Amino acid sequence: MRLRSSTFGRGLPAVVVASALLATACGDGTTSSGAGSGGSTTTVRLGYFPNLTHATALVGVESGIFKSALGENRLDLKTFNAGPAAVEALFSGALDATYIGPNPAINAYAQSGGDAIRIISGATSGGASLVVRPTIKAPADLRGKKLATPQRGGTQDVALRQWLKTNNLKADLEGGGEVSITPQDNAQTLETFRAGQIDGAWVPEPWATRLVHEGGGKVLVDERSLWPGRKFVTTHLVVRTKFLKEHPDAVRRLVEGQVQANDFVNSNSAEAQRLVNQAITAVTGRGIAAAVLQESWKNLEFTNDPIAPSLTASAAHARDVGLLGRVDLKGIYDLSALNQALAAANQPEVQG
Repeated sequence: MRLRSSTFGRGLPAVVVASALLATACGDGTTSSGAGSGGSTTTVRLGYFPNLTHATALVGVESGIFKSALGENRLDLKTFNAGPAAVEALFSGALDATYIGPNPAINAYAQSGGDAIRIISGATSGGASLVVRPTIKAPADLRGKKLATPQRGGTQDVALRQWLKTNNLKADLEGGGEVSITPQDNAQTLETFRAGQIDGAWVPEPWATRLVHEGGGKVLVDERSLWPGRKFVTTHLVVRTKFLKEHPDAVRRLVEGQVQANDFVNSNSAEAQRLVNQAITAVTGRGIAAAVLQESWKNLEFTNDPIAPSLTASAAHARDVGLLGRVDLKGIYDLSALNQALAAANQPEVQG
């Protein structure tokens, strides 16, 4: 598991967090408890990434919206660089819910035979691009080049591999082929791109815009251009099925927080950006330049709709590039709590 930060805002060293996660996974008594069966409080262990594509989560945390929505329940926060690591935490029992991209969610569902997770809300659409050196003008120019993605099997990794295949470029899963793909943390990708060690990367915001502003790159593919209506799920909220069954009230409250956070993001853009930058600075030690933040923000749409058709397409893409076998996604959504929250907020229901 690749953790990037401790519980948000409390400054715990990484070794403390790693020890706490190990203890939790091994069943030392610190697992979530009770509200569903005895009225006691429940600890909701929530994961998210320090990326703009997780702005809803960042605002929900930093503003206190999640904490308020959960009431007497406790919130334990953990950050990750990419989806596969968050899935590992879900599988180990060290995490109850997480904001995550479509492909890791699909993999978690497939690997568990449909038992492990449920998607309970959308969060973000858009906000991912392939950024390359200015000398690269077309797909054919990528032959012999080295590209990066946040993690093999993650959402951007699948998107890149599918796009390369569509353009008749071969990239194998071991980093070979006509185009070499290497997994890197997003912060490392910016450094290796600036150092000339890679030729481009398919990354989420704000890293795509940072590669342009700070690395001198250019956008070769805005992923929105590949999807109907320029809409596709980038981030949604998933929960462990066991936790959903045992603590439905805590999950309902978390989803209410999700809806409130997205309402805040969409109605208070400037303040939302400030909170997101504050949160990212706390996690990574470095904020985002105002120009990068504002430009990145324009590439994102914050929506509670999980955009289910794009999930089906993402599964087909992952299968097409050899990262997934056949999987039936029927049952992956449980949007009952979301639609209750949307109805209470006088917003239209969404479909899974």
